[in-house]
Amino acid sequence: MTLDLKQHLAKHGENIGTVLEDILSARLLPGETARPERLLAAMRHGALNGGKRLRPILVLEAARLFGRTDDGVVKAACALELIHCYSLVHDDLPAMDDDDLRRGQPTVHKAYDEAAAILAGDALLTLAFDVITGEAVHSDAGVRLALSRELARAAGVGGMAGGQMLDLDSEHRDRTEAEIRELQSMKTGALLRYACRAGARLADASDADIDRLTRFGEVIGLAFQLADDLLDVEASPEAMGKATGKDAEAGKATLVGLWGVEKTRAELVRLQAEAELLLAPYGTRADTLSALAAFIVNRTS
Repeated sequence: MTLDLKQHLAKHGENIGTVLEDILSARLLPGETARPERLLAAMRHGALNGGKRLRPILVLEAARLFGRTDDGVVKAACALELIHCYSLVHDDLPAMDDDDLRRGQPTVHKAYDEAAAILAGDALLTLAFDVITGEAVHSDAGVRLALSRELARAAGVGGMAGGQMLDLDSEHRDRTEAEIRELQSMKTGALLRYACRAGARLADASDADIDRLTRFGEVIGLAFQLADDLLDVEASPEAMGKATGKDAEAGKATLVGLWGVEKTRAELVRLQAEAELLLAPYGTRADTLSALAAFIVNRTS
């Protein structure tokens, strides 16, 4: 990752963090009765503890590609990040992946308790749909409805949540390559696909461009999961800010486990080449998205 990209991501991440701080403030919205202090603190712990902010940044960059950069896009991006953060809070629970650390800090159920973590995840999930339907996101209510529906489907039973269920069911049993690809496209790929697709839709891109960015999201979604699985095998807990080697310990089916490291690395190279091909029609306007694809393929944490 180049220094310029690091600075660009840091700037975006700071902006996203500022907006999330405001969304997760103690200020009541119309229709709310109270925001319990302990619940809000648990939500903030799960959403404001850093991270790459990759999904919201992909929303911003996909929208930027087609000329939209205003605060409404940032709000839409933050809605997606709230979904992602809720999923991490719940994934870390003892009944799921049972992790004590996230980004080098105690997970929500460790910092608070399991009940607070469950409620914090629930509240982050529902808050996301409050944010994505705000008028600032897009002037056309039909677009906001489409974004909301697609987000629900990316996050729900046919997307991320369903993929997590398939992943849990894959422990200590063999899975075919097709089955592993399906569960990973749901568990990890669905939100990354949505990020790229939503960014294009927010900027009123053509149907052809939305389809192209959707495929780009699918490609980098698979690349992200492959890189993540490699890191679980090869990286240290210190570099990752969480325990590693847990997939093998839990007997989870991964493409790395099926293919081995060498073939997985070759597939990552192929996926990066496909991502570049998809972005080629946009020329230098897509340089940041191209750099993000390379970062996903080559990441070390």
